[in-house]
Amino acid sequence: MHIHFIAIGGAAMHNLAIALHHKGYKVTGSDDEVFDPSKSRLQKYDLLPEHYGWFPDKISKEIDVIILGMHARKDNPELLKAQELGLKVYSYPEYLYEQCKDKKRVVIGGSHGKTTITSMVMHVLKKLDYQFDYMVGAQIEGFDTMVELSHDAPIAIFEGDEYLSSPIDLRPKFHWYKPHVALLTGVAWDHINVFPTWENYVDQFKIFTDSLSEEATLIWYLLDEELQKISDHLRKDIKSLAYDELAATLQDGKSVVNFNGQTHTMSVFGAHNLQNINGARIVCAELGIDDDTFFECISSFKGAAKRLQTIKEAENSAVFLDFAHSPSKLSATVNAVKQQYPNRKLVACMELHTFSSLSKEFLPQYKDTMLQADKAFVYFNPKVVEHKKLPAITESMVRDAFATDNVTVFSDTDKLQNALLNSDWQEANLLFMSSGNFSGIDFKEFANRIL
Repeated sequence: MHIHFIAIGGAAMHNLAIALHHKGYKVTGSDDEVFDPSKSRLQKYDLLPEHYGWFPDKISKEIDVIILGMHARKDNPELLKAQELGLKVYSYPEYLYEQCKDKKRVVIGGSHGKTTITSMVMHVLKKLDYQFDYMVGAQIEGFDTMVELSHDAPIAIFEGDEYLSSPIDLRPKFHWYKPHVALLTGVAWDHINVFPTWENYVDQFKIFTDSLSEEATLIWYLLDEELQKISDHLRKDIKSLAYDELAATLQDGKSVVNFNGQTHTMSVFGAHNLQNINGARIVCAELGIDDDTFFECISSFKGAAKRLQTIKEAENSAVFLDFAHSPSKLSATVNAVKQQYPNRKLVACMELHTFSSLSKEFLPQYKDTMLQADKAFVYFNPKVVEHKKLPAITESMVRDAFATDNVTVFSDTDKLQNALLNSDWQEANLLFMSSGNFSGIDFKEFANRIL
């Protein structure tokens, strides 16, 4: 089978391309630009396009499947040629479902924590030598790719993203998967460029629960108000299981969980992770894994890339990196680090990088989210605002939105870096939070410089 990717260089797309290459399919692709790490990884498997650009003359009836990435546009020349020839064009999530429609599908969704819980479930299944397919939104220790598809694995574990499927398929990705076991972590407004109202955003999660397979199980976070409402209106055939945060104590900087009379020391920390672990436990129970076995496996889970990842640690200091960019994620991550290390000063450094975070209308949602940090640095790049075709924002506008005295705002990455390099890091932690890189910070190299 010949599969051609339009916009092969995306984070998700290139991983799917590699997975299908491993499965034995002929894979080709095109893109107008490809950056690392996608570039190096595609090159490794001889999948990197020879030339950048779009080449409709390469689209022929010899291609069995076209997979269309979000980076492409509706008028992409290769897409138009494929449509003209009547070729089957799939979105990324649609093709994942096509590959796994005969497997038991587990989908982890929600506005926050879905990558972490997906990673936790994968970690446990791998420790127990389960055969499973997967798709997750971050690089995880012990897994070469973010996507794995096989001919014979009976289970598929997917992270359920609510963002759009493709330029010609404006449904959220997780509406495609029709899971047998689903988990929702919570609902906190995000992607305002796509879901302009709170009500419209919440509706996507209602539609998701309606899309579950017959006799499915929905696992949901007990204290989320929107999930409480959604759970009251589930189909009669859906089994509803709520979860809460695991009780834990702090011992020598580690979270220790006491469950069913047994104590288990975790390698991750924070209230959200204690929620995540409990959610993952119930998912694994639905797959036949008992609690004792689960805790034995999960205690060695160290987190996914950029999910409260420890970049460098010294005797009395540490540098952490997290993907947090929405208000709820930001607040939870700041609080988690401060609670775990109450005697250390916390410098929390956040980049406004996504469409939502850089929108004038959305900025007030960040009020008090950095309150628990001793110092809070917020950075944005005016060129990124301009590139996203958004109205200009100013440093004072951002400072007013966060609304706490501990916040300093930067729009120049050099000034931000100098402020960090000139800080005292004795008995202090640095927390970077962004879906970007603060306009060019190499986090590992920077951590080595300050510690």
